[in-house]
Amino acid sequence: MLATSFASTLVLLHASTDRATEHQQRAGIVADHVVTAPTGLPVDAPARAARLPGVAAAVAVQHTSVLLPDRDTGFRSVTALAVSADPRPVLDLDVRTGSLAGLRPGTIAVDANVADAMGVRPGERLQLRLPDGRATSPRVVATYGRGLGLAEITLTAADLAGHRSDPYADELLVRGGTPDLLAALGTVTDGAGRAAAQSRDREVNAWANTTMAAVLGGFAAVAAANTLVMTVLARRSELRTLRLVGTTRRQVLRMIHWEGMVVGVAGTVLGGTIALATLVPMTHGLTGEGPYLPPLLTGSFAAATLLLALSSTSLPARALLR
Repeated sequence: MLATSFASTLVLLHASTDRATEHQQRAGIVADHVVTAPTGLPVDAPARAARLPGVAAAVAVQHTSVLLPDRDTGFRSVTALAVSADPRPVLDLDVRTGSLAGLRPGTIAVDANVADAMGVRPGERLQLRLPDGRATSPRVVATYGRGLGLAEITLTAADLAGHRSDPYADELLVRGGTPDLLAALGTVTDGAGRAAAQSRDREVNAWANTTMAAVLGGFAAVAAANTLVMTVLARRSELRTLRLVGTTRRQVLRMIHWEGMVVGVAGTVLGGTIALATLVPMTHGLTGEGPYLPPLLTGSFAAATLLLALSSTSLPARALLR
């Protein structure tokens, strides 16, 4: 039960948030082209792109983070996106309340979960600190639902100017135009290509979560196996008596196998129930969706639990019967 609940909670929580993040990234980028450069884009990249034939909109974005007040730790870091112009032609943030039409210097848009946690609504001001530590209180103009995949705070590039060590834009989102003409500004891809690249980055960074799940689940598995082995070994006299009264070796092993199966099924059901009771509120709070349960992954947890229970009972029983 402990091994199943520990490991499955950590792994499935990551799988659920990763899946929701990927969906939000793919749905949130509605630009036809995404232009990037290793050292950052030129300051005049949006203006140069806007002059190209067929380009309807070009918005430069900067990825950063800001600090929000937190009653427990003082401040907490949240992701932020600074845009050079109206983001609506190139970004679909899934606006819940308010409107991005009012996004201008001195205003921000906030992810709905962050807005609920901070207790702010459109028209109210939110205290925050910019990357260089400067305190400011912009007015909230909208709340949106794709903060996990895009950014939890959206503000204008003008508000971020001078408060970030790197002044260059990270990406240029373009509506219309052709990749050939945009290639003069940097590497050109589309929304799907951008989401795929970020998915690869998340896979590289997922090793820490997997390692933690393996360590916690491994400790619980070792403790469970040790308990089961010692329990079987303590039944030496019972098994000897069964053999003396005529029970065959096959019958004793069958009994032990059934006991191990009962323990394994109970551990899987109880551990899975505990994991679901934890995952449902956590994933709803983080992603607004239910937990993602990949069949292969959940099946592997159940199989591992059953294998642990069967091997930890049948192997010492076979040793005793010899």
